[in-house]
Order: sequence, then C-alpha cells, then structure tokens
Amino acid sequence: MSAAGILLALCVIIGAAIGIATYQPSAGFLIGLGVGIILAIVATIRERRRNTRLRKD
Repeated sequence: MSAAGILLALCVIIGAAIGIATYQPSAGFLIGLGVGIILAIVATIRERRRNTRLRKD
C-alpha cells in the first residue's frame, strides 16, 4: 500500500494551517501542495524500488 496519498494530504493541510497563521493561506496551500507532491513522488519511487527488489529475490 502506498503512503503517497496521506503525505500529500497532510502537507496540504499543514501548509494551509501555516499559511493561515501567517495571513497567507493561498501561499501556504501552494507550498504545502508542492512539498506534498515531491514527498509523494519520492515515496512512490522508494516503494517501487523496494517491490522490485523483493520480486527478484
């Protein structure tokens, strides 16, 4: 199972919350979205590599 979706959702929520606290909710949302997308891509790549290694063994 992939953790990419939860990482993306958490980053967006945290980014929006930080943005609200700094009176920049749109910027916080977009920064959180960007960070979440990067983390989701990294998590997906790591999971695929791990699954590929498990199949070879």
